[in-house]
Amino acid sequence: MKKLSGIVVFVSLLIFHSCGDTMTEAPNAEKIDKELTIHGHTRTDPYYWLRDREDPAVIEYLEAENAYTEAQMKRTKRLQEKLYREMVARIKQDDVSVPYRKHGYLYYHRYEKGKEYPVYCRKKSENAAEEILLDVNKMAEGYAYYHVSGLYVSPDNRILAFGEDTLSRRKYTLRFLDLETGEFLPDRIENTPGSAAWANDSKTVFYNTRDETLRPSATRRHRLGTSPGEDALVFDEKESTFYHGVYRSKSGKYIMLVSESTLTTEYRYIPADDPLAAPVVIQERVRGLEYHPSDVGDVFYILTNDNAKNFKLVAAPAKHPGRGNWKEIIPHREEVLLERAEFFEDRYVVQERSNALPRLRILGYRGKVDEYIQFDEEAYDVWIGTNPEFDTQILRYGYESMTTPNTTYDYHMITGEQELKKQREVLGDFDPADYETRRIRAKADDGTGVPMSMVYRKDTPQDGSAPLVLYGYGSYGMNMDPYFSSVRLSLLDRGFIYVIAHIRGGQERGREWYEEGKLLNKMNTFTDFIDCADHLVKEGYTTYGKLVAMGGSAGGLLMGAVANMAPEKFAGIVAQVPFVDVVTTMLDESIPLTTSEYDEWGDPNEKKYYEYMLRYSPYDNVKAQDYPHMLITTGLHDSQVQYWEPAKWTAKLRDMKTDDNLLLLKTEMDYGHGGASGRFQVYKEVAFEYAFILKIVD
Repeated sequence: MKKLSGIVVFVSLLIFHSCGDTMTEAPNAEKIDKELTIHGHTRTDPYYWLRDREDPAVIEYLEAENAYTEAQMKRTKRLQEKLYREMVARIKQDDVSVPYRKHGYLYYHRYEKGKEYPVYCRKKSENAAEEILLDVNKMAEGYAYYHVSGLYVSPDNRILAFGEDTLSRRKYTLRFLDLETGEFLPDRIENTPGSAAWANDSKTVFYNTRDETLRPSATRRHRLGTSPGEDALVFDEKESTFYHGVYRSKSGKYIMLVSESTLTTEYRYIPADDPLAAPVVIQERVRGLEYHPSDVGDVFYILTNDNAKNFKLVAAPAKHPGRGNWKEIIPHREEVLLERAEFFEDRYVVQERSNALPRLRILGYRGKVDEYIQFDEEAYDVWIGTNPEFDTQILRYGYESMTTPNTTYDYHMITGEQELKKQREVLGDFDPADYETRRIRAKADDGTGVPMSMVYRKDTPQDGSAPLVLYGYGSYGMNMDPYFSSVRLSLLDRGFIYVIAHIRGGQERGREWYEEGKLLNKMNTFTDFIDCADHLVKEGYTTYGKLVAMGGSAGGLLMGAVANMAPEKFAGIVAQVPFVDVVTTMLDESIPLTTSEYDEWGDPNEKKYYEYMLRYSPYDNVKAQDYPHMLITTGLHDSQVQYWEPAKWTAKLRDMKTDDNLLLLKTEMDYGHGGASGRFQVYKEVAFEYAFILKIVD
């Protein structure tokens, strides 16, 4: 929308009354009706004008909402500061990561006391002198936001490629540092996702560029010392529903190009010794066919869903890797999801998921070895860690639970011996024995069992008097596993129970769990969450008056849907960067992520998807009813969920809701989807959210 000259943007601006310093009247965004018609149906959107971030009236509205939020939360300032100090005090400030070995060097990062950003380093050996690759603290000086993406060292160990984002739009500039001289090369490549893949000559690098919708869409080839404008186009992904990526295979033998949509993948490879060679297709794309290859010698091992909903492992000769030559290695199992595989010289490791819990399985290439690493806790998360070297018998993996901090282990795949390399230190009086984690199940309205992971202090009463935060996501097949959070202790130590609902739309119970929560089954995601809330109250963990829901991004869509469907079941809702204007966004192909997500939400250009989306789209379903206390957050530069979705939703809620509960919109004017970039800055945002939660359940 163009600048509105002579039009009053707010029906009512910021009005102060005489009751102390509290702002009692909220901003009221002007209504300018815009009709949106498709399939013979017309929607009227009175806040469509908020989409123009260049319009001063839009910025004025966002700043007015921020001022209102600040005023309403003013009395929690001391609490916010206390929470922030608690959170930071638990963090070891001069921390060091566990080094991993690659090409003769040990790589790690460390933090210095009082500083926000990591220092990336390497050594020839444990006792050798440290080489600082990047001190991000120095590089971030003068920026409100600064983020480094990826560290890609050339095969000759001399040149470091990395991505730099100073706006929080995930548009990285690819930069190059000579590690011998400490000087940056003049080569600067704009508009990339921040990743790079080196050819074996250490002079040629492959990278991706983004199109006008921010979709990574092409691979180009750059030779150091030449102008990026002269870079050759290696592959251009024309289908707008596909993302495109490039990476160097673990063996270093191939440059891998991947085109990927929600349902389909297609890989190509270029010999890393011959960077000018044309890409070779492994298997041409077939809608619904997913596959992920790893080269081992002259063989590609491939994870695929080819007639295998929960995936299987096959192998094919590298010279003829197409589908017709795939030989089954691990068959499909109805009850087990095959998530990932990591290959070594003598063994390979698969990450599986069964009964909504991950597990690690060690196998031999000739079938004589087949064993699982055992874990004792009722609910936990485990994953294959950083394992860049092929010729090793050591598997590095990570483990945590809601009571066990992030832990790194080295596991000897031949002897079965295990070494604890590091457990993240939680400073202060934290003792995991003071807390308990459990796995429980709710019964969905269709009889399906929905898992939940729970944590609380052992002295928290189980009589319904405890406040409870219920977190959910439920989209893209992403698993919300029971992770540890030292920040969360600030709620647990105040008597809260914290629960993660593993609702449909995630993949915790296999591929079918995902498919039952997407497209024309999306309503299951929302009703599962509501059923989880009901179960927690019915079983006496909390009451509706002390139950707070929380979710972000697609989990913010969840928050918006349940706010409309069951507002009486929640004392409050925290919706972080929420995706709430589903129909309008999915009809606008110029917005990042739209076309590539048709297989997740549906294409509303088709009437059946349009009508189904209209049933749950939070913005379209706001109505005149009481809503719980609500905190809505967004970032002006968000590239994933555009800021105007939360802003429009807030404006419509404010106009239509019939209660006097808090409705707060907090827009970070310098950040995007992930919030602040600094290590400690982010905890100010969390402290604000926790102060809101404590305020409404007090």
